[in-house]
Amino acid sequence: MTNKELLAAERGTVRKDWTGKIRIALAYPNRYHVGMSNLGFHAIYRLLNDYQDVVCERVFLPEENGAIHGGLRSIESQRPLDNFDIIAFSISFENDYPNVLALLTEAGIPRWSSERDTPYPLVIAGGVTAFLNPEPIAPFVDCFLVGEAEPILGPFLDVYRSHSDKQELLQTLAINVPGIYVPGLYDVAYNPNGTIAEFRPKSGAPAKVQRVVLHDLSSLDTCSVILTPHTTFRDTYLVEAGRGCPYGCRFCATGFVYRPPRFRAKDALENCLEKGGIRSNRIGLMAPALLDVPYMAELCQKVLGLGVQLSFSSLRADRLTEKLLDVFKRSGLKTVTIAPDAGSERMRRVINKGMTDQDVLRAADLLVGAGIPNLKLYFIVGLPTETMSDVEAIVALCKQVKHRFLKASRTTQRIGQIIVSLNSFIPKPSTPFQWVPLENVKILKAKIKHVKDGLRRVANVRVHADLPRWAYIQALLSRGDRRTAYLLAAVHDNNGNWAKTLKASVINADFYVHRERPLDEILAWDFIDHGINKAFLVEEYYKALREESSPPCDVGRCKACGVCK
Repeated sequence: MTNKELLAAERGTVRKDWTGKIRIALAYPNRYHVGMSNLGFHAIYRLLNDYQDVVCERVFLPEENGAIHGGLRSIESQRPLDNFDIIAFSISFENDYPNVLALLTEAGIPRWSSERDTPYPLVIAGGVTAFLNPEPIAPFVDCFLVGEAEPILGPFLDVYRSHSDKQELLQTLAINVPGIYVPGLYDVAYNPNGTIAEFRPKSGAPAKVQRVVLHDLSSLDTCSVILTPHTTFRDTYLVEAGRGCPYGCRFCATGFVYRPPRFRAKDALENCLEKGGIRSNRIGLMAPALLDVPYMAELCQKVLGLGVQLSFSSLRADRLTEKLLDVFKRSGLKTVTIAPDAGSERMRRVINKGMTDQDVLRAADLLVGAGIPNLKLYFIVGLPTETMSDVEAIVALCKQVKHRFLKASRTTQRIGQIIVSLNSFIPKPSTPFQWVPLENVKILKAKIKHVKDGLRRVANVRVHADLPRWAYIQALLSRGDRRTAYLLAAVHDNNGNWAKTLKASVINADFYVHRERPLDEILAWDFIDHGINKAFLVEEYYKALREESSPPCDVGRCKACGVCK
């Protein structure tokens, strides 16, 4: 589909006259259907267009083999990207970093920040990658919004309005606006062994960049702005019910960088659901800990009375209730996703999952009993301390779930499918596992093969797995420092050929991917202050090695991590 065809198919698009406006291109470095499935992208688009002196239009990576005539153009007005004052990248996944360069190149804009001045647009970036580790793309970006955008956008625009000189603007932003990181105002020195020796601010920039958080989720709605059939969710009105996760799984960045976990107030969430029921007959509820919203079942039952279908993000197996099961049944759900993450209870203690085999099996019984035919099980291989015995436990647990499916399906006279999703563990910044290496790619392949072989002949069970070679690239981009930018530039010049790029580069990617980090090493992302004490992350890492669990967040009462002061 062309941009014009997409725009004609959409409803509710915000369009404004450009005269006298701050012109912002909100760029998602992936295809249209991926970007428009991202609720955060919708939220920023609406927030920016709510400012009277701002016009924000969307830009996506061209469709496969899509022809570009006259440069990359926006969806709304078909204006070239280099006609905008600001290009704002919203980046959710490290694997999209190469696409940032692709978009800039398509627009005829220099990739390196140092090569851009007037009349080129200011290039900024936000999204979760910006407050995990922005360093691999730091040389390409003028400034990052570190944290949740809602509290940052207003102060950012206030400063932008009063400065015409780029360097003065960036310096003022870095000094006066919390959450703004300007890479050009920091120098990095390295030790002879390649590790970081010092991260030095200059020109008055702060030594630490404070991650900014929206404390009251209910103060702003986070819902779909544009409904379109050309997305993963097909005309589904998405609603954010909560942000952050209280469980603190040690591999998961969401449970740490979004602290404290917050839920939308009952009346605010009800208002979102009612608006969604007017605009669509499908509503998708999103939150990392969706079933922890205390009034979730009550609100869902109310919305179902309006004739709306509901769908849900991944659910915790140990949080299912009879009321929720009734909601699932009335919604006509065909598939529910639960994430045991590890096959053995030992590994779940290591990662602090807080879930037993019986929790998973009970969930299977309840879901099939509620008439939901298909179950998706999410697992991770390559976790710290994992053995082949733990991998075999994934096979054994899946077979037990299949047995429960057969038993529970006798009354319905049909059995659905169990879809097993296998993913390689990626060490993420600002988690208790940030110091551990990615497991060897050959070993990851062997573990995935073991699970596939073990379930190959089990009827109605399908196994989907990621490719460990791409896990390697993701780990590189998750853990890399500024020098990784030169690899990204080279892979762009090599048309995306990572194998050729890594073979020819003087930069040793294994240094970032397969090296265990000493606990006292300066990490590339250490300049970001999430409010979490590093000693807390270290203790959680040691508890993982001791196979000890930690309790969920007790917001406002627990002081362990340091976020709730």
